[in-house]
Amino acid sequence: MNTSIILHAIRLSAPLSRAELATRTGLTRSTVSLIIDDLIDREFVQETTISQVSKVGRPGMLLQFNPEGGCVIGVEIGVDFISVILTNFIGQVLWRHKRMTSEQETQLDLLQIAENIIDEALHYGKKLDLRPLGIGVGVPGLVDSHQGKLVFAPNLHWVDVPLRQIWTKRFDLPVFVENEANCACLGEYFYGIAHTVKDFLFLKTGVGLGGGVMIDGKLFRGSSGFAGEIGHITIYESDVVCACGRKGCLETFVRPSSLLTHVAARLKNGEASLLYEIVGPDLSRLSIEHIAEAARQNDALAISAIEALGVHFGIGITNLVNIFNPELVVFGGTLVPLHPWMIPVIAATLQKNVLPPLRKITRIEPSSHGEDACLLGAVALVMDDILREPLNIS
Repeated sequence: MNTSIILHAIRLSAPLSRAELATRTGLTRSTVSLIIDDLIDREFVQETTISQVSKVGRPGMLLQFNPEGGCVIGVEIGVDFISVILTNFIGQVLWRHKRMTSEQETQLDLLQIAENIIDEALHYGKKLDLRPLGIGVGVPGLVDSHQGKLVFAPNLHWVDVPLRQIWTKRFDLPVFVENEANCACLGEYFYGIAHTVKDFLFLKTGVGLGGGVMIDGKLFRGSSGFAGEIGHITIYESDVVCACGRKGCLETFVRPSSLLTHVAARLKNGEASLLYEIVGPDLSRLSIEHIAEAARQNDALAISAIEALGVHFGIGITNLVNIFNPELVVFGGTLVPLHPWMIPVIAATLQKNVLPPLRKITRIEPSSHGEDACLLGAVALVMDDILREPLNIS
């Protein structure tokens, strides 16, 4: 317990002296010194530059995580891609690989592809003489994180896949599995814009819309472990059927494909726009980045489409802010390039609809890691376990 307390203090506020650790944790200096000596021996913590803690007396050595304390694998399995990163003990990315996938590839095919990439990452870590500490995996859909099982992923068409069981046997390493948006939420908490924020929401756009909820520094998973399916909040009556089989889900109004379909329809109707020049005659090439580029050039069609998207988001987020009272809402995923135009509209919608006492509390920010947030969150799954149970690592 005391070791975990010290590691969490170092994560949040490093570099720190032994005296500062004792003050922050409430532990005695002798206890802190004994634990730090053990963590240094195990290469989790290192001493850095000398700090003059006062004008008199002996200066103290500062303590921080040791980058060479080990390596961690982060995996994201998306609907049309598999990404893998290798990081050191402080979350710096040392190696990465992304492989696009297709609907023709089976579940077994995709697992084999992921395993081959993980093998490459582990081989690279071995070349750097870094001990492997574990594998974190972010996947879309409903996840039983306690069992490490993907329960239901409608966009992948996967049901009851025991990823932890399969990969623990395959790699002989600890394996942690979590919903992609929860991963991204944890990634921002460990390595990003929410580093010092204990209560925040994370929204991740991709093929659908996922969400993570952090309450008092812990992921909120709910009684069954499936909390955070923000994309399936019902906000309007609609004839559009969601991937979940229902109608009116927030996801159907704000997912990137809905924006692209909306903009393409307006272009086909002959509405004036710079997008004709940016995209060319083949509107099937239209992308989120094309729309962002047009907006940067003050294109009226692009900006109005993004703002309409922001209103839908704002209505959905209003409900979340009224329920959870977060300090921060973080946006990640494929719509991040649109945040300069989308976030002001979301903020205005919140100001109009959120309960008055909450209006000035919540701020809205883009993810500091963009599409890497889930991968870094997968790494954070492993690190979170190490910080909670550091004595389990040899």
